[in-house]
Amino acid sequence: MFGGYGLSVKIRLTRVGAKKQPYYRIVVADSRSPRDGKFIEKIGIYDPKSDPSKIEVDKDKALDWIKKGAKPTGTVQKLFDKIDLKR
Repeated sequence: MFGGYGLSVKIRLTRVGAKKQPYYRIVVADSRSPRDGKFIEKIGIYDPKSDPSKIEVDKDKALDWIKKGAKPTGTVQKLFDKIDLKR
């Protein structure tokens, strides 16, 4: 399952911005890895500081991972809802 990766794969945010300047990658990662640690694949970005917030997601990759069983975290699911990405 998941090409040798752990049993539980999540789609979540990884913080990459500087202090007081958050900027996030939307990544597919094993649930056991730390927030900013190793990930399987980068599927998008989220910039909450821009007005309006910038959300870019490779929808094909995201849907593919969801079909494989990856679960988006609550925050990522809200972002997916904003861009009308349905399961």
